[in-house]
Order: sequence, then C-alpha cells, then structure tokens
Amino acid sequence: MGSASSGAESFKVADLRQNYTRQILLEQDVNPNPFLQFQVWFAQACEAQTIEPNAMTLATVTSEGKPSARIVLLKDFDAQGFVFYTNFQSRKGQELAQHPAAALVFWWGELERQVRIEGDITPVPEVEAEAYFQSRPRGSQLGAWASNQSQVVPNRDVLETRLQQLEQEYGDRPIPRPPYWGGYRLVPTYFEFWQGRPNRLHDRLCYRQTSPYTWNIERLSP
Repeated sequence: MGSASSGAESFKVADLRQNYTRQILLEQDVNPNPFLQFQVWFAQACEAQTIEPNAMTLATVTSEGKPSARIVLLKDFDAQGFVFYTNFQSRKGQELAQHPAAALVFWWGELERQVRIEGDITPVPEVEAEAYFQSRPRGSQLGAWASNQSQVVPNRDVLETRLQQLEQEYGDRPIPRPPYWGGYRLVPTYFEFWQGRPNRLHDRLCYRQTSPYTWNIERLSP
C-alpha cells in the first residue's frame, strides 16, 4: 500500500504534491458578509468551468458520535442557508434526524480553493421541496421512488426492474413527490475560505457568527 506503478514508472503517494500559486486571499479583499463572499467565489468556480461546482462534502454524525461523510449537490443558497435534497430514510437522513447539525466542504481545484461551512440543519418547507421535485428530470423523479436509499439491494437488476415498472405505472402522468423525500437547509454559524498559497502557507479566513447579523473575520494559521 502507499505506492502505485504505471509501466516502468512508479511513485509514492507521499511524493504527490502541488505548489499553489494562483491567487491570494487578504482581509481587505473579502466581503464582510460571508454569504456574499461565497456568492463571489461560487460564481468564479462556475466561470472557471470546474466539474460540478455545486458538489460538496456533507459531514454528519452517527448515533455513536462517529463522523459520516459523502458528496451531495447544493441546490440553492441565500442569506438563509444552503439547501440540498435527499431521502429522509437514507443514512444521512437518519443521522440528521438524530443530530440536526452538519458541515459542508466545497473543493474547487481549478482555483485552488476550499470553503468550509458549519451550522444547524432545518427542514425545507414542503412547498419548496415540492417545487424543486417537480423541476427535476422525469428519470430522477422516478429514481426517487425506485431506490430505498442506503438499504441493501441484492443486485443492480432489482433497481432497473423497479424503474421499468414505475415507468409503465405512471406513463405520461405527473409523478408525485415521495413522502420520504425532501430537503434540508444548513443555517451557517461558521465559514472558512481557504486559498492555496506557495510553500503550504495557505490563506485561511474564517467568519464566526457573534450575533444573528454580525460576523467576526479572523485569519487562521495554515
């Protein structure tokens, strides 16, 4: 373990490194509002044509207090928080029901940037979840019915067969939103903006919430 080879060449994982040199992140250059600062960086990630700029790691905690993380897609954000959707009966759904707090991590490698966000979890209102579900591609709507997310399944054929059955069942009719499917909003209490810099002396600026509308900006050692 810890090494890889390709033809006559080989390398050690420990030898993989990138010296970050693209940009800097200074206190005088950031917006005092972390939501607006995120909006600027997110727009730049989209303009840079990063792969899935709305992909984010969602970290939750199990009932035993162990960390649990996976990649999900951000579907909306504003001054109220960051929204994603899932099956409430999935592993992450069950963990969020027990511990309604989470952390998000965005990685935009093309820009050598990372954003960390921590906060509390609240459910998305039904009307909002319904509107988003109806905006999804029809195949994704059917997939929400076909998959008992995070549950053991014998093989791939079971899922494909279930999807075909649903396609025949609904035909051209509208597909309702499953009662176990909806959204969560992470309401931030902490942001950290990370910009890669040479010699591992990265820029790290964090926003700590001191009151509902006040954020204190601090620089962290890399």
